[in-house]
Amino acid sequence: MRFLLAPLVAWTIAQTAKVLIYSIREHRLNLRVLAVTGGMPSSHSAIVMGMTTAVGKYAGITSAPFAIALIFSFVVMYDAAGLRRAAGRQAAILNRLVEDLVNMRGVQEQKLRELLGHTPVEVLVGAILGVAAGLIL
Repeated sequence: MRFLLAPLVAWTIAQTAKVLIYSIREHRLNLRVLAVTGGMPSSHSAIVMGMTTAVGKYAGITSAPFAIALIFSFVVMYDAAGLRRAAGRQAAILNRLVEDLVNMRGVQEQKLRELLGHTPVEVLVGAILGVAAGLIL
């Protein structure tokens, strides 16, 4: 349980913060952000860094489990800020092209989700949140 507490608390705090930030921004409660990817802060980063910090705290920072957790965390955070963000930008461009086709020829297509990844700041804030949860708990 000691390895699970920090990542779960970090994830919960990140998701709660995300709901609060979006609800304040939209001037209404928005629970939908719990089911979508992206946004501030990155709950992916929070959960993996919470896990990594807990593993480092209990198994030691020179242990193999810590090395594995740290590498896993870097891969997840790189994916969140790099690959998924690029896919989101491509989705935005494709949505504009489809919109043009609808206007020109009446072609109907479902819009692609554009908010797939995180900005580097969202990833960093999530990572800091995860490390803090891991150190405090």
